[in-house]
Amino acid sequence: MFRPCIDIHEGKVKQLVGGTLGEEPGRLRTNFVSDRPAAWYAELYKRDGLTGGHVIMLGPGNEAQAREALQAYPGGLQIGGGINLDNAPGWLEAGASHLIVTSWVFRQGQVDWERLAQLRAAIGRARLVLDLSCRRRGKDYFVVTDRWQKFTEVAIGPANLERLAGFCAEFLIHAVDVEGLCRGIDQELVSRLGQWSPLPTTYAGGAQSLADLETVTRLGQGRVDLTIGSALDIFGGRGVRYKDAVEFNRRCQASKT
Repeated sequence: MFRPCIDIHEGKVKQLVGGTLGEEPGRLRTNFVSDRPAAWYAELYKRDGLTGGHVIMLGPGNEAQAREALQAYPGGLQIGGGINLDNAPGWLEAGASHLIVTSWVFRQGQVDWERLAQLRAAIGRARLVLDLSCRRRGKDYFVVTDRWQKFTEVAIGPANLERLAGFCAEFLIHAVDVEGLCRGIDQELVSRLGQWSPLPTTYAGGAQSLADLETVTRLGQGRVDLTIGSALDIFGGRGVRYKDAVEFNRRCQASKT
């Protein structure tokens, strides 16, 4: 299934090359900057009945745009970017369906299980999504934090996914090495997630055509959905028409009834 996204950077909806986040000024690579506010995209997704999409705040100064998007589609979008124990209740009150958390639950390269347990107790497992975005090192994929620049010691594998699943409802995993490049998905990672993930998982990174959506559906064995960003025509891309992605979902839903 296709899941939509709204990435907000410096108060604008953008599509970036994820691996360049956190780089020195001038080295951040931007694929697209929208002249429309985040709420416009939220209203579009609401109109077309798309669920499970996410709003990601890439750095400070994006809260107002994020709140407007949540107000435009209350209960229809997840929110991530700087979420922690203190601000989590406020984002739920603002209309988020789920909270996406990453760096706050990792410290010194490891999962901070105490923090994770505190967050689960505060908002409930059913409304928590763990961002396990990763980069490849050798044969394995390791979770990266702090704008995807810092490697942790946590590998994407069946044991870690099983344990983490006790604390959340879903996983969100960007393949950082290919994110924003529109050169194709990381099929190896998607295949592993299809085999190992005990929870619904959204994969993002590298999608360039509708064929990638079909591939993720197949390799993910029904457990993995796909976010398409830079390749989508509503974000200036040429690889995927938004209306075709919406139609793909409708066909999938019809086949299940």
